[in-house]
Amino acid sequence: MSAGGLPEASIHPTAIVDDGARIGPGSRIWHWVHVCGGAVIGENCSLGQNVFIGNRVILGNNVKVQNSVSVYDDITLEDGVFCGPSCVFTNVINPRAEIERKSEYKPTIVERGATIGANATIVCGHRLGAYCFIAAGAVVTKDVPAFALMAGVPAGRIGWMSKAGARLGEDLRCSIDGSRYRLVGPDQLEEAQ
Repeated sequence: MSAGGLPEASIHPTAIVDDGARIGPGSRIWHWVHVCGGAVIGENCSLGQNVFIGNRVILGNNVKVQNSVSVYDDITLEDGVFCGPSCVFTNVINPRAEIERKSEYKPTIVERGATIGANATIVCGHRLGAYCFIAAGAVVTKDVPAFALMAGVPAGRIGWMSKAGARLGEDLRCSIDGSRYRLVGPDQLEEAQ
């Protein structure tokens, strides 16, 4: 057990964790995962089979990265982010195999509690707001407001989601926990007090 009461990180024998990587207590690193030496992974995270975590990547606490996801340099996933199977992150806008563009990486920030569905693509250089929900297969090409439900190619807002993960109706009340929300602008939602 760690000092915080969580068990030490669990790392499968097939995983490669490079020297210098920081992995918080309670985190689980599954089959054929590669974590680069500069990565910072918080407490109680889960990295599914065949996940890659780059050097300049930060994962908060309680992050779940499902199978076959690569999280490249300059990507931050805050606490409680969920990445569905085979979702895609990029870090260069105009890659070419013959031209090195490492100095052109654009940071991507996925805020607390956001969900990214299976096979969704997140084009680099954008911020995904807290508790937003990106539908499976969507392609995100711009910043996403907090609580937004995004779908399509390119992704557009088709509704709002609660913290608990319920699609909000016109009354902006969560059917799971009863919490209420309010519009504070044409494309901005917040929890009502």
